[in-house]
Amino acid sequence: MKSFLYAIVELIAKIHNRLMQLNNAYEYDFSDKELHFLVIGILGMAFVFVVYPVFKWLAKRNHVMIIAWIYVFTLIIVITFAIEIGQKVTNTGNMDFADIVFGIVGFIAMFFAFSVIRGIYHCIWKLIRKRKEKDSF
Repeated sequence: MKSFLYAIVELIAKIHNRLMQLNNAYEYDFSDKELHFLVIGILGMAFVFVVYPVFKWLAKRNHVMIIAWIYVFTLIIVITFAIEIGQKVTNTGNMDFADIVFGIVGFIAMFFAFSVIRGIYHCIWKLIRKRKEKDSF
């Protein structure tokens, strides 16, 4: 886990240094804070332009549960990383990538069980409605 986080930090540092080199080479004189403002703002908007059409398409097809799953899955990833990083910083536990994987797999397994139960419920409800429609004729 430690090596994984260091690799991510190193990649971000390389990108940061490259942006600072470009900033200096073209004499824009953006501060570090201004670069963060611009880069994260542009990155966030790029995500919006990709995610919005996908979510809109899913919503039109009544797949709101998929949208909810994507949102919660993203939160689970952030929370599990935050817990592990917090354990490292506060020395209250062992920072371990396997803990992140097991936490995410736990969510997926529980969501799968929920989906099966939900599917059975919807099938039964659909059969009841068809039966009522058949009886009303």
